[in-house]
Amino acid sequence: MTFRAHLTELGGLPVFEYRSPEAVAAQHTWTEEHPRGRRETTDPLPLLAALRTPGAFAWRLRDSEGWESQEGGDFVLRYYERFCSEVPPASVAALVVGNVEETFDIAEPDRVRDALLACAPRWTGLRSLFYADLTYDEYEASWFEHGDLSGLPDAFPGLERLGIRGTGELSLPVERHASLRSLTLEGGGLPRALAEQVLASRYPALEHLELWLGVEGYGGTTGPDDLAPLLEGRVHTGVRSLGLRNAQRTDTWVRALAESPLLDRLESLDLSEGTLTDAGAETLLGTPAFRGLRRLDLHHHFMTAETEKRLVEALTAAGVETDTSDRLPAAEGYPSVTE
Repeated sequence: MTFRAHLTELGGLPVFEYRSPEAVAAQHTWTEEHPRGRRETTDPLPLLAALRTPGAFAWRLRDSEGWESQEGGDFVLRYYERFCSEVPPASVAALVVGNVEETFDIAEPDRVRDALLACAPRWTGLRSLFYADLTYDEYEASWFEHGDLSGLPDAFPGLERLGIRGTGELSLPVERHASLRSLTLEGGGLPRALAEQVLASRYPALEHLELWLGVEGYGGTTGPDDLAPLLEGRVHTGVRSLGLRNAQRTDTWVRALAESPLLDRLESLDLSEGTLTDAGAETLLGTPAFRGLRRLDLHHHFMTAETEKRLVEALTAAGVETDTSDRLPAAEGYPSVTE
């Protein structure tokens, strides 16, 4: 089960990966010594240009190949400290947290979390945060063991967007966060306990909620009954954009949504990367409330070509922007991040 690509945008800003001058020099030296070698390198000119306008980028903190110095002390924290010394912390609006010398891989995710929390008081302008931007080349989605990350939203009271990749061992009990408008939890399976924490947390400004449901084999124990407080409109009543993605039983979720008071309030619905079949499509066609959406994302599905055509025609006629790309053979039937 895999995540295929790193983020390229966060909070409307292009992602740029930070590399310290010492690491750039180390890359240059290695390249000269190994002219046929194939390792990641950094062009210093774009980096220098980005440093002149730091607020124009979402900065990725990542050093998977170990270019940054690891001598003495906590090397993750020292890498973050170097970033803070070069990029004025108050100018940082968005951060993408990646791997630093395989810290996630060797079951030391606390190093990354603790370094982030140590620097948090300086990032007073942070509005967007994505945690654990790792691909299958670095880490399998089922291996994440984040533990308790409730300290992240608490550390950034002005945070508006939070995304976390890896949900298997994640805990996120947040009593209240006044500013958060978007919450995304990506993973191969959403545990029921985590879903309950999300629903119990108070996010009065929340507009976008995206949950990757996944499969039971990877901890995906959340079903429609577990999200009843959300679907019935009893919690997170400001949500207008909902993602129930990467689901093992997308057709079941479509039926639950068809009976949900929440559907009438939604402007955007994302059921992509899942297992939608003709049965779920018939529910979409037979429920007028789905035609009240502005956007419906169904990409990565298992509808037949004929049913897909009927659905797109009906939704387009109703003014719904619809994505039904990536149609797969019905025999496969797997969510995207479990293949």
